[in-house]
Amino acid sequence: MSEAHVYPVKENIKTHTHADNDTYLAMYQQSVTDPEGFWNEHGKIVDWIKPFTKVKSTSFDTGHVDIRWFEDGTLNVSANCIDRHLAEHGDDVA
Repeated sequence: MSEAHVYPVKENIKTHTHADNDTYLAMYQQSVTDPEGFWNEHGKIVDWIKPFTKVKSTSFDTGHVDIRWFEDGTLNVSANCIDRHLAEHGDDVA
């Protein structure tokens, strides 16, 4: 069995995070207790060509496991990874 190691987060990294530990724990709790609400909120962070109306559709029936996320929405990866950032960061080094 391997030995677990825990490394503290450096202070200069802590000051630049998007979520401190309390925020992370609250987000995690919401993702467990209200996954549909959590992913509905976070699914809206990206730009949709055709917005989703249904967050998830799941079936865990024996012999028919089916898991779908945002199935009626349409994304464009280029638009989200590149195009949406050009106006503000187009002259920055990637």
